[in-house]
Parts: sequence; C-alpha cells; structure tokens
Amino acid sequence: MREFAELGYEAASTSAIARRAGISQPYIYALFPNKQELFLAVHDRVVGRIRDTFAAAVADADGAAGPEERLHLMGATYPQLIGDRFALLCQLQAYSAAGDPAVGEHVARGFKGLVEHVRTLSGASPREVAIFFAGGMLANVTTILGLPEVCEPLWEEPPA
Repeated sequence: MREFAELGYEAASTSAIARRAGISQPYIYALFPNKQELFLAVHDRVVGRIRDTFAAAVADADGAAGPEERLHLMGATYPQLIGDRFALLCQLQAYSAAGDPAVGEHVARGFKGLVEHVRTLSGASPREVAIFFAGGMLANVTTILGLPEVCEPLWEEPPA
C-alpha cells in the first residue's frame, strides 16, 4: 500500500513492493498475475475498510435513528479513516490511475458500490448521500494538503 500511496500506480515497482514486504519479487507474481491486479487488490482493501467502518458505525444505531443521524454516525468515523495517510493516498492514487480503462472500470465499480452501501446503511436520499460524499472528498483533499481547519465544520454535531 505504501509504495502505491507514495508513487502511484505507474511509478510503483513490484521490486520495491517486494523489498518493503520482505518477500521476493517472484512471490508477488505467485500471488497476483500482474502489478495491476495487485494495485486493484490494495484499492479493494482500502474501500473494504471504509465499508466495514461505516457499517460498524451504524450497527448499534437505534432502529429509530433517521437517515441524517446515520450519515452523521458514519461521517464521525471518517477522521479516523483518513488519519491513515497511506490508505488515503492510495485511495486518491486509484482515482488518479482511473485513466487506464481497466483500472478506471474497477475503481468506478468500487466507488459506486461504496455510494450504494452508504445509501443502504443510511436510508438517505440520493441528494443527502451526494452531500455526504462531497464532504468526504473535501476532507480527503484538505487532509492531504494539511488544511484541517477548512473541514472543521464537517465534524461538528448536527443541530438537534
């Protein structure tokens, strides 16, 4: 993850990845047919972590919790998720690599699935989910750029 996060899909090398992992480069190819499949597996792991964190956030929510409260519960977990700089950079590198058609299709499916997951977990409208993701993208960018103060209003408690 760290190699892809720091250098991106194109510049990352499987030899450097193998060195970081303490394995031989041929072993990577025993596990993955090519660098692209390894990159997509890393992306899937990052997206899976987001999905699992959001699901856990609303698992204990009262059945009476409405969509706004459920979105807030999920959003409250996001600072923890993006606190993992390498996972966040890897997520952003996947969007950047989406110009490659095979990577782009896979990343688009993952993102669409994440949006649907949030909609299902929250029961929110498409507009509310879009606003939730817009806030998440703002948080992603401001975190990477070191501008957390721009995002502070996102983490405030919603009005009762």
